Amino acid sequence: MAEPQLSVRSAKARDLAHRLARRENRSIADVVERALESYEVREAGREPARSFYARLRASSATDIDLEEVIKEGRQGHKGIDL
Repeated sequence: MAEPQLSVRSAKARDLAHRLARRENRSIADVVERALESYEVREAGREPARSFYARLRASSATDIDLEEVIKEGRQGHKGIDL
């Protein structure tokens, strides 16, 4: 039985897969599989930035004055002890 094939219409993706396969001394299919697995692990469970910031804004209704917070925590240095 013939192996299933993946058709990619991007010349850039095809050239990159061929170049990586030659450099890594692997098959093109192996390079593509590993890249897709890596992408899946990296992107799985991630919340899009727009929804993350919207959720963050909704959950923290208080507006913080960062300049004031910095001034409150600031302490002068007494200098070195001679």
